[in-house]
Amino acid sequence: MDLPGGDPKPAGPAADGTGPARSRERFLQGEPVEAGVRASILSSWRRCGSLGLSPDQDDLPYRDDFDPDGRIVRAAAPVLDRLEFRFAGSAMNISVADANGTVLLRRFGEASLARALPAIQRVPGFVFAERVAGTNGIGLALAERRLIRVYGAEHFAERSQGSACRALPVRDPLSGRIEGVLCFGYPRSVENPALDTVIRRAAEAIERRLLGQSSARGRALLRAYLDAGGRAAAGLPRGVGVEELALELHPRDRSVLVEKATELISRGDGAVVEVHLSDGRRVTLVSRPVTSASGVAGIAIEAVLPGLPPGESLTLPHQTDGPLDLPAELADVPGAALTWTLGATPPRRHRSVTAPSGHGPVAEPGHGLTTADPDDAADHHLDSPPSARGLLLVGEPHVGEYALAARRRLELLSEVSTRIGTTLDIRRTAEELAETAVPRLADFVTIDLPEAVLRGEESTDPGSDLRRTVVHGIRDDLPFRPVGKRVEYGPTTPQLRCLTGGQAVLEPDLRAAAGWLAQDPEHTGQLLSHVHSLIAVPLVARGVVLGIAGFYRGRDPAPFGDDDRSLAQELATRAALSIDNARRYTRERTMALALQRNLLPHGLPDQDAVDVAHRYLPAESDVGGDWYDVVPLSGARVGLFVGDVVGHGMLSAATMGRLRTAARSFAELDFPPDDVLTHLDNLVGRLDREDPASDGGGIIGATCLYAIYDPTSQQCTLARAGHPPPAVVHPDGTVSFPDLPAGPPLGLGGLPFEATEIPLPADSQLVLYTDGLIEDRQRDVDVVLDQLREVLAHPEHTPEEACQAVLDNVAPAHPCDDIALLVARTHALDPDRIATWDLPADPAVVSEARAAALRQLADWGLDEAAFAAELMLSELVTNAIRHGAGPIRVRLVYDRTLICEVSDASNTAPHLRRAAGTDEGGRGLFLVAQLSRSWGTRYLPRGKVIWAECGLAGV
Repeated sequence: MDLPGGDPKPAGPAADGTGPARSRERFLQGEPVEAGVRASILSSWRRCGSLGLSPDQDDLPYRDDFDPDGRIVRAAAPVLDRLEFRFAGSAMNISVADANGTVLLRRFGEASLARALPAIQRVPGFVFAERVAGTNGIGLALAERRLIRVYGAEHFAERSQGSACRALPVRDPLSGRIEGVLCFGYPRSVENPALDTVIRRAAEAIERRLLGQSSARGRALLRAYLDAGGRAAAGLPRGVGVEELALELHPRDRSVLVEKATELISRGDGAVVEVHLSDGRRVTLVSRPVTSASGVAGIAIEAVLPGLPPGESLTLPHQTDGPLDLPAELADVPGAALTWTLGATPPRRHRSVTAPSGHGPVAEPGHGLTTADPDDAADHHLDSPPSARGLLLVGEPHVGEYALAARRRLELLSEVSTRIGTTLDIRRTAEELAETAVPRLADFVTIDLPEAVLRGEESTDPGSDLRRTVVHGIRDDLPFRPVGKRVEYGPTTPQLRCLTGGQAVLEPDLRAAAGWLAQDPEHTGQLLSHVHSLIAVPLVARGVVLGIAGFYRGRDPAPFGDDDRSLAQELATRAALSIDNARRYTRERTMALALQRNLLPHGLPDQDAVDVAHRYLPAESDVGGDWYDVVPLSGARVGLFVGDVVGHGMLSAATMGRLRTAARSFAELDFPPDDVLTHLDNLVGRLDREDPASDGGGIIGATCLYAIYDPTSQQCTLARAGHPPPAVVHPDGTVSFPDLPAGPPLGLGGLPFEATEIPLPADSQLVLYTDGLIEDRQRDVDVVLDQLREVLAHPEHTPEEACQAVLDNVAPAHPCDDIALLVARTHALDPDRIATWDLPADPAVVSEARAAALRQLADWGLDEAAFAAELMLSELVTNAIRHGAGPIRVRLVYDRTLICEVSDASNTAPHLRRAAGTDEGGRGLFLVAQLSRSWGTRYLPRGKVIWAECGLAGV
């Protein structure tokens, strides 16, 4: 098989075991491949191997979502019909695929060739992209973006080993985009160098038909640009087309280039500017005025990409002298101008251009490599630096100006969805609106919102309670009313008129705006030296008036126009939805937070066992169900709760209130911590079952920790249900986290809880908290616990100081969950204030117990309480002897009240009842209840304690 411009090269296996077939075999076996394989083919094989393609794969994917009447189909169909006639009777098959490798058209020199193909390949839609079909003409032409040839064993798939093909990308002459691929397939034993010329001419014919589908005015400007370049002197050096170098640019860079080129077109004159790319390179843009033969005047923008040889400079190209004649196929007819994207490739015309004013030669705009053979060009390394100059955009100045303005408006509106409403904070959302509009629409923006809206409510009279919320602009020293100040507008001001009419009000010249000037002549006079044009827009969403946005222009001499007013109205409408969302969220959050705070303890109970400080910090985004409580218990003890209900919002806050009430009730019944958690677990499960809206999810996952501290023994009993363990600060400053049995979260049901008792001497601190304090996506829990340990290692801190230090140094800056914190410093009850007697189960000892108690009360100076205490002890001891079991113990505790306790080994609890007039007994507990402030029963591991508290008022 003969290759143009080179030595003969075999199409299949060589007699000496070399050539593409042998190389392919070695490649598939993972062996090194000799240098006889062309670089483009070897690269394709490697891509196929990395994709995991199998060489014996026979099926091809099929797509039915292609356009059967697309641009490439309409342009290529007549050309393929002529090719079919030319190759009639030969083994040639011609196909056209789209830019994705999907075959859209196919023609055959012999009809029998179609019958030899699989049925799916006889109709449009099968895909020959390299990623699915392996190395082949269509796929490789798309990958290499140039004319390629593939022979026999160079194909990756076994099914194509007997064929050869030529394929050439077909580009839109205006945009430079690859619209499709033209492919000639034939037996590998047939080779004709003339096929290169045929496929090029056929591709050019298709491209001319693509060009014919474009605007006539655009075609005229393009031809004028090409003819202007054709008058330069000859001497074209090797260069790289802009289409190829554009592939290396980041999409953001390409967008910047197009933006700047559109600006140059809108200026309507010749200029040279440099554009800095994100990677540090610079691209020079040159605007060249051109005029078509029919008088269409426009601007062509050329891009000179990085890599010009050292010393080569660039000057403004010479403008054409007079109109140019155009061929009939590019005849000018009225129509809109066209713009071109980076990498535009004009029709292939091999000519040379020299930079004007005697400077060095440059590559002709839009042209690629000029070597004769594309395969040679692919493997040729250029000696000169890779420079390129090609057409970027062509258009008429007024069209460019409109296109630039439209693009900027679309970009601004597009940014609204990403820049406005990033938070649910009303003020921040209003600030985002101002920041988005400055400086691309206005130089200064003021936003006024009613006080009710700032609180999350609807304003009944938005025009009367406005408050300046945002002032933002290109400068900070303008005399606008400051943020936070109340703003009042008169009935003739643009601001109030926009509220009344519900539409934006434009004041192009504020010097002639009587209503605005009359509002506050002194203030408006100061502003007139800085601003000259105003658009006042109402902020309305879902029928609710939220405020007023004022857009001012001062630096730009051009006043606002109707287009600006429409854009400001659209900006305000979109922003108003975000502000309303923030307002609704603020209202819901305020209500939930109010409910949460009302359900938490409002004060601390009177007790001497511990000094307590507490904090509640709601989440930044929403209110949750964290809670705490302090419950005075019998025997001078105190119960400490902290809990967390999963979820956020009103439901979690309400559920928290129900759990806290139940937990307090169970605690006041003197249940031990593990029993309290068991009752709460049952309650949560019942709440879930009874709530039809829970749908099985419910509030399972609520956690709780309950601790009981006894100052008489300085012991603390704790149990937890899936809650973080507490921190204990010992009097010497050491901090520990007791290893408590975790227990399941509340609501799982059927699993036991276990209580643990730890010593807690006086002046220790017990720190209870919810997981919002230590758990954060950005922080490691162990690191946070170390921080907590370090902050708490100050025993001299009061509970209030400890609470504040923890929130300042440990709590996350932006908590995503609620935080409840409870710090309790323990006290020990003076042993001299505790009196204990052990008694036998003998009725005769009742009098001895009364006498001993009276003597103790006299020692304490509690003679006023002696009568009530004597009667209560007499009844309680008598009941223990008659109905309980020994041993019997009597204990008096002198705290804020006088506590009388009688314990025995029986688990039978007495019950208060109303005795009948004829009953001889049953009045003892009634007397106890009447004489005491409160009484009850507390169960022990063995037996019970019946206690009664006697008030010490006046003692």
